[in-house]
Amino acid sequence: MATIRVLAVPAFDSNYLWLIHDGMHAAVVDPGDAKPVLEALDANGLTLVAILLTHHHADHIGGVPELLRHVSVPVFGPANDGIAVVTQPLSQGDIVSLPELALALEVLDVPGHTRGHIAFHAPRQHWLFCGDTLFAGGCGRLFEGTPTQLNDSLQKLAALPGQTEVYCAHEYTMANLRFALEVEPDNPALIDRIATEQKKRDIGQPTVPSTIAIERATNPFLRTHSPTIVSRLRHAGRLDSDAGVAAFAALRSWKNTFA
Repeated sequence: MATIRVLAVPAFDSNYLWLIHDGMHAAVVDPGDAKPVLEALDANGLTLVAILLTHHHADHIGGVPELLRHVSVPVFGPANDGIAVVTQPLSQGDIVSLPELALALEVLDVPGHTRGHIAFHAPRQHWLFCGDTLFAGGCGRLFEGTPTQLNDSLQKLAALPGQTEVYCAHEYTMANLRFALEVEPDNPALIDRIATEQKKRDIGQPTVPSTIAIERATNPFLRTHSPTIVSRLRHAGRLDSDAGVAAFAALRSWKNTFA
């Protein structure tokens, strides 16, 4: 059986379009632009067998019509996010089976960034394709959902096994970690992570994937239960109630204005 792996295809200013492949067949996650996907398929001698979509934003679905002009493949995506090109609508608990890749993906509902956002989890390979819900060191903005929804979605992802690799959709890591340091300046794991990730960026390497274990230790949006973070929010005048969702909402609001 061929080994399957994940190839990062950079697009736009910060996107990663993910190609899951075995050297012959490939599935693409969130192809916002067809051109780099087609180029990567050609360069690696791959045949596209499926398209996987996490949510409806243009930088995640914009390349789908052009890809479908080249090859007829199923388009798996959220059932409740208003994506017309989806042919296989999905929601929590569904399984995506890709026999060409011998790959099975669990579907997780993770609303908040958009109303119907989903993630794809490959338990055997320990992979998570989470779109714009969870980022390395951060999380997506609240465009359509509520703080409670996004917080619950992040806690659902945080409960996955620690070795799970987090394939998020953007290279936002260093900006996210600068904010994390503002929130939790004495976190030694965070300080170490910043040094490690900066070395990658200095030589043009991606900082993605991270792991769930790394995110639990350093991502403030998964750590709103931390007394240090709650204290920091209160000291900054951003939290005057109990922790929990209020702390998450205060943190997300702060990040929106952080320079």
